[in-house]
Amino acid sequence: MQPIELNKRIDTLDYLRGFALLGIILVNIPGLMWINLPDTSVDVAYNRFLTLFVEGKFFTIFSFLFGVGFYIFISRAMAKNENAYFLFVRRIIILLLIGLVHFYFQPGEALTIYAIFGLIALPFYKVRKEINLTIGLILLAVTAYFGFKIAMPFPLILLGLAAGQYRIFEKIHDNRKRIVILTVIMSFISVGGLLYQWHYVPEAMVNFDQMTEDELKVHVTNIEKFTLIGLQFSPFVSAFYVGLLMLLLQRPLCQVLLSPLKDYGRMALTNYLGQTALIIIIGNAFHLIDNIRFIQSLWICIGIYIFQLLFSKIWLKYFTFGPFEWLWRMGTYWTVPSLLKTSTNSKNIPKKSN
Repeated sequence: MQPIELNKRIDTLDYLRGFALLGIILVNIPGLMWINLPDTSVDVAYNRFLTLFVEGKFFTIFSFLFGVGFYIFISRAMAKNENAYFLFVRRIIILLLIGLVHFYFQPGEALTIYAIFGLIALPFYKVRKEINLTIGLILLAVTAYFGFKIAMPFPLILLGLAAGQYRIFEKIHDNRKRIVILTVIMSFISVGGLLYQWHYVPEAMVNFDQMTEDELKVHVTNIEKFTLIGLQFSPFVSAFYVGLLMLLLQRPLCQVLLSPLKDYGRMALTNYLGQTALIIIIGNAFHLIDNIRFIQSLWICIGIYIFQLLFSKIWLKYFTFGPFEWLWRMGTYWTVPSLLKTSTNSKNIPKKSN
């Protein structure tokens, strides 16, 4: 195993985490706001956009990135002669506790799932990268094909672990040609999958009272197939998104234009929990719960984007970690890390995990 750089943060991962957060809130807000089924053409179009391009795609990216972070955390702890497995287990237990509290407010939350599958995946850290890659691909194919969404994070975490073992994100420049080829292949598969999925797009606004039994069966079948096909092809679309963003970030101009995503992703835990808190606060404060349409939820999300992107930028200008990242780190190491930036620690503070 090649030595891993102890203190260097991998910016690409932060960009990707920030990007994943943009999509996750779009999928979570309808449930938190109790939004009814779309009943206007605009709502129908937006709902189809979410199903085609967002649903299952950003959750997949987030799960994969959790696996990459899992590898980096243990590798860097081992390189510093720390009790890596003990620290990781403690870190996961804290994440599980945070997730259980979050579950009370957001039943569709992912932290508890990551914590459980993270513990299950722990023994795979010492497994050869080729085996982790193979097992991850096989399990992902099976879970996606049969629509076992709740189980998909486990193979995605294994694939993230394998990506860490292959040092993909630390050698993007060296692997650029392979990334281009993979991204192009994923784009063709994604387009084919989306066209296939569109073939089963259900009728938007139907009058069930006037439908025959056969028409109702066809409608229900289309809904089921439309959803299942989207889940089956979500890993390909997600891989395309990741590959494209990785390639764009090789250009300095794109790094500058997308720089807000980096700070957003550095505070991924804080912003993920913050999304739920802001949605609930806004919904109750303005009596929007069960009183808005799908397209209106988009404007709320955009407002939350603006607030959180600015908050992350300003916060990290003065502080080393996000609020929940700081608490998570404190619980992991049982020490109180310096939170406020100074002229020295802003440059030299060790990064124990990514």
